Amino acid sequence: MSKKALITGITGQDGSYLTEILLKKGYEVHGVIRRSSSFNTKRIDHLYNNPELLDHKMFLHYGDLVDTSNLNRILEKVEPDEIYNLAAQSHVKVSFEIPDYTAQVDALGTLRFLDALKEVGLKKTKFYQASTSELFGKVQEVPQSEKTPFYPRSPYGVAKLYGYWIIVNFREAYNIFASNGILFNHESPRRGETFVTRKITRAAAKIALGYQDKLTLGNLDAKRDWGYAPEYCEGMWRILQHKKADDFVLATGETNTVRDFVFNTFNEMGIELKWQGKGDKEKGFVKSVDFNKAPWLADYKDRLTKLKKGDLVVEVSPGYYRPTEVELLIGDSSKAEKELGWKAKTKFEELVQIMIKADFTLVAKKGY
Repeated sequence: MSKKALITGITGQDGSYLTEILLKKGYEVHGVIRRSSSFNTKRIDHLYNNPELLDHKMFLHYGDLVDTSNLNRILEKVEPDEIYNLAAQSHVKVSFEIPDYTAQVDALGTLRFLDALKEVGLKKTKFYQASTSELFGKVQEVPQSEKTPFYPRSPYGVAKLYGYWIIVNFREAYNIFASNGILFNHESPRRGETFVTRKITRAAAKIALGYQDKLTLGNLDAKRDWGYAPEYCEGMWRILQHKKADDFVLATGETNTVRDFVFNTFNEMGIELKWQGKGDKEKGFVKSVDFNKAPWLADYKDRLTKLKKGDLVVEVSPGYYRPTEVELLIGDSSKAEKELGWKAKTKFEELVQIMIKADFTLVAKKGY
């Protein structure tokens, strides 16, 4: 009999990739989705609309991490072998604006889930908690590993810190197989459009095609450890296949600034930028344009905008600053490499290339 997996946040970036991975491994996958007046399943529609999977290998259940009775009913019905808790209010800046809701979902939601698991009596079920590098916040050492002290700098980070420790507590108190995956930033063409990497690649594509004049960002000096999301979802699965419940950092071990991400994105299209000014006065101008340096743009040559040297394409707005900034994140995933055989493979430049090509194609197809 195939294993059953229950995934919260199945319609998100990670949930969609993890679903694909588990289906290929022969799992029966159950996903929890929130009721919405509009369709919000586009990342998994290619799976859900597959008649070979529907009602055979993939099932969706309405639910929410703020509803304890609902979680109990789903667990009693599904009786999963593995649970992947990926659902969250995951936008760091937004967490400053809706801190209470962020805590209800990211912190207490994890507690409700664990408590429901205990009450239903699923003693052999394995539980994966999507933790985050935002736990490290104001970093106490470089790079950050499983032994690095935490210092979160946002309501999101603080809520996830509670989630992390309640996992550890239930593991030790009730012998539940519960593990934390402390994942550093991981991106893909399926990343939400309000997150900085997708905001950059979509805006760059629109600028090249003439649908947008410039890109406005916050702190260009923030440094992040960016990896490729599908690889990290494979790491989630490996964490639950480990011989014992434990906590693991997944990261590339390389850090780049937001400015680097912007520069490389435009450069992939043959647009070289130069920077002037500092802080919120910094601006990015076109230094040179040669679309021929990007052979993959050949089919769109007639649609490319007439960008010229000196055009302003990037600017900074204090409105995008966080009240407390996380300046540097770079992870040490040597434990995961040693014990799980997991290692990030996709390099930063390749990740940027994957994302700008996907967004350029998407923008060109939609026409906006």
